[in-house]
Amino acid sequence: MRNNDFAAFIMTHGRADRVYTYNTLRKSGYTGKIYIVIDDEDKTADEYRKRFGDEVVMFSKAEAEKTFDVGDNFSDRRTVVFARNAVFEIAKNLGIKYFVELDDDYEQFRFKFDGNLLYKDKNIKSLDRIFDAIVDFYKKTPAKAIAIAQGGDFVGGAAGSFGKQIKLHRKAMNAFFCSTDRPFKFSSRINEDVVTYTSNASRGDLFFTIPNVMLNQKSTQSNAGGMTDIYLDLGTYPKSFYSVIFCPSAIKIALMGQTSKRIHHKVKYNHCCPKILNEKYRKE
Repeated sequence: MRNNDFAAFIMTHGRADRVYTYNTLRKSGYTGKIYIVIDDEDKTADEYRKRFGDEVVMFSKAEAEKTFDVGDNFSDRRTVVFARNAVFEIAKNLGIKYFVELDDDYEQFRFKFDGNLLYKDKNIKSLDRIFDAIVDFYKKTPAKAIAIAQGGDFVGGAAGSFGKQIKLHRKAMNAFFCSTDRPFKFSSRINEDVVTYTSNASRGDLFFTIPNVMLNQKSTQSNAGGMTDIYLDLGTYPKSFYSVIFCPSAIKIALMGQTSKRIHHKVKYNHCCPKILNEKYRKE
């Protein structure tokens, strides 16, 4: 990569033999630095070190928990939010300025539009160039974080909300491009990405997703370990309700889906993000 002060951090727990994202990055053409982020409560830490050697970095979950609001009084720490916040300090200590936070279960990185800005789905083989372009763009914006799209964003294909045209979306989930010069805190024990981009955006911070490229990950709760167990234990309603707790003026619980409906959060962006008023409304 041109940006040699960049690295990819893969956050993982309890599945050293299933860090799918590592190989996906390499086969998609990423040649830059990769670090495997584990916590000091992971009983499989030695297996990670055996497989990934010096690319493994460990942090203290108990110490990380002191730095942000988990949103409850529970004690279960089987979630990724601790790693998300720890990565900023890890990157700083490693001399990394720009980085992307990734889950461990990605199977593909794909283009969603062609050179004529028309909807088209194609495998990415030049991820170095893509990551360089995103970092270059990030440097020119005041954004706290930039995300790339997810497979679910393109339900409906070219007729869907993400497929109709290339435009920035105010959501930011899953894969976050960040900088140690623009630190922020992820909040909430679970559903931390939604909680963070909505609650921080309501205070004026800029988070957004670029739809030009996307990631595909394994089906939710199909990969044992990681956060699967806590999602199975708590269920969808508590997960979604964390976002309501942190941003009640803009988020509610709603049903998602066409036929097989499930409980999910619903963001009303007109109530979430500050607006820029036309100069004609300025009071003299």
